Amino acid sequence: MPRPTITFSNETLTRDRIEQSLAEDALLVFDTCDLEGADLSRLNLQDCVFRHCAVAEASFYAANLARTRWQRCRGGHADFESSDLVDAVFESCDLNNASWRRTKLASSTFRGCKLTGARFEEVGQLGLSFEDCLLVGADLRRMSFRKARLSGLDFSEADLAGCDFRQAVFEGGSLRDAHIKDARFEQADLREADLGGLKLSNAKLFAGATISPRQAAELVRAMGLNVA
Repeated sequence: MPRPTITFSNETLTRDRIEQSLAEDALLVFDTCDLEGADLSRLNLQDCVFRHCAVAEASFYAANLARTRWQRCRGGHADFESSDLVDAVFESCDLNNASWRRTKLASSTFRGCKLTGARFEEVGQLGLSFEDCLLVGADLRRMSFRKARLSGLDFSEADLAGCDFRQAVFEGGSLRDAHIKDARFEQADLREADLGGLKLSNAKLFAGATISPRQAAELVRAMGLNVA
């Protein structure tokens, strides 16, 4: 039998209220709910839906959030550390400065999201997808984007140290002033990306990458050379 659905609408919810509903083995839908600062750590919220919810500074530490759907939620400084977000989908959410440390993000999708200052240390990311997202100042160290099509991603001032962009295709977006120590861009297509402010300390990392004549001139100028 299908699970019953319980919908919360325009409510301010506590952990106790949510646990009572979960005890009924129900699928929970949160519509325009206030969960700011709530402690939802370690709860099994698998398959739940969050629409237009306020989750700023909420704790989802080690929660089961697999296959959850998030639409137009506001979650500045939310804590998703060590949670399971496999197959989750985030659309048009503002999750600035959220923590995703050690989160399972395999096959998860972020579309049109603001992830400014977000921290993605040590995440499980096989199949993770970003599209039209702001990742300004985000910590993405050692993440792999190999062979990915990166559409509209703003990595300005992001920490991309050790990231793998080999054979990636940048469809717009920006790498302006990003930190790229030990990042790899071999055979990447960077022609549509903003490369302003990049410091090429090791040109070998870009072996075989494709850039436009305009970008080449900008990079040469950044090295202190004059283009005549």
